[in-house]
Amino acid sequence: MIADVVIVGAGIVGAACARALSIAGVRVTVLERGAAASGTSAMGEGNLLVSDKGPGAELDLAVYAASLWPNLVAELADELGSAFPSLEYERKGGLVVATTDAGAAPLLAFAASQRAAGVDARAVSVGDALALEPWLNPAITAGVHYPDDAQVQPVIATEALLASARRHGAVVRTGVAVTGATRDATGGAQDRITGVTTSEGDVHGDAVLIAAGPWSGEVASTMGVRLPVKPRRGMVLVTTRMPHRVFHKVYDGDYFGATQSSDAALQTSSVVESTAAGTVLLGSSREQVGFDDRLRVDVIREVAGKALRLFPFLADASIMRTYGGFRPFMPDHLPVIGEDHRAPGLWHASGHEGAGIGLSLATAELIVAGMLGTPAPLDPTPFGVDRASLAPHLEEAAR
Repeated sequence: MIADVVIVGAGIVGAACARALSIAGVRVTVLERGAAASGTSAMGEGNLLVSDKGPGAELDLAVYAASLWPNLVAELADELGSAFPSLEYERKGGLVVATTDAGAAPLLAFAASQRAAGVDARAVSVGDALALEPWLNPAITAGVHYPDDAQVQPVIATEALLASARRHGAVVRTGVAVTGATRDATGGAQDRITGVTTSEGDVHGDAVLIAAGPWSGEVASTMGVRLPVKPRRGMVLVTTRMPHRVFHKVYDGDYFGATQSSDAALQTSSVVESTAAGTVLLGSSREQVGFDDRLRVDVIREVAGKALRLFPFLADASIMRTYGGFRPFMPDHLPVIGEDHRAPGLWHASGHEGAGIGLSLATAELIVAGMLGTPAPLDPTPFGVDRASLAPHLEEAAR
C-alpha cells in the first residue's frame, strides 16, 4: 500500500492524479518548478476529443475519459462552490470535413473504423454539414459529425483539480525544482526510489510520479532513467471577439494524419473553434524544434491560410494574439502511464501529446489503480513503459 506520493508537475495530468490519489486517502505532495498550469496546459485549446483517434488503446482511453468529464464538472461545482470560475465545459461536438475529392473516401473510411470501435461517428451530407455550420465553406466534399467531442477551459480545470486536491489533504508547492531522486539505504542503481531532491530540500515519498509533460524526459534523466518524451511545438491564433459563427470544433481530415506522424518537419491542418468569450481559435501546427519558442511567421501564415479553406468569413477577422506551446510527444504515439520497471518506486503519467487535457482523468484512474493495487477501469498494459512498441526507443534514448 502506497501512503505517500510525490508528483512532479502541476499541469492538468498531475493535478488530476493529485486529486484522485488524495480522494483515495494517499498523502500527496505536488512539486512544480514554475507556476501551476503554466506549461502545456496553459497553451492548449482544451479539447476533449474522440474524433481524432483511430481504433486501439488510445481511443479506448479517450472514450472512457469522455464519460468522466460531466461528473467531474458537477463534482467540482458542488465542492468548490460559485466562488470558483466555471470550467467552461461544453459538449459542443465536432465536425470533421474533407476539402478535396481525394480526401472524402479516407475520411469516411476512418469514421467507419471508429464506429466499429463504438464511437458515435455520423457521416453527414454536405447539406447536413452546412446545417450544423452555416458559415462553413460549401465546397467541402464530405463530413462526419462527432456529438461526443467537448471542450473545457484547461487552466481553470487544472486549478480546480488542484484546489480539490488541497481540500482532500494534498500539498502543492510551486517554485520548487526537482533535481534528482533519493533511494533506499544501499544506494544502488536499482534500489527503490524513496523521494526526490529539490532546490528546497528533499521530499519523501513511497512513490514518485513524473507528470511534467514535455519536460518529463528531463526529469526522468535526473533520476537515472531515459524516457523518449520530446517537445512537439504547436501554435494557435486567437481572433478578436465576434458574433458566434462557429458552433462545433471543426477541422479537416488532414488533422488525424498530422497527429500520428513522426515527421519532425512542420505540419499544419485546419482546426477552428469558438470559445465562450467570443473569440475564435485557429490551429493547428506541429513541428519538432526542441524548446525553441520563437515566433514563426511562416507557421502563422500557413495556419491562417488553411483556416480560410474551412471558413472564408475569417478573411475579415482580426488576429488578437498568437501563442505557442509544447506537446509531450512519444515516438509510438501512446502515453506512458504506470510504474517504471527499471526504477522501482518511479511512475510516469506523460506523453499524451495534444490529448492530455481530455485523457487526464482516465490517466489518473489508471495511476490510482496501479499504485493501490485495485482493479483498473481498462487494461493498462498498452501504456506501460515496458511495452514492445517503446523498447527500441528506450534503447536509443539510453545511448
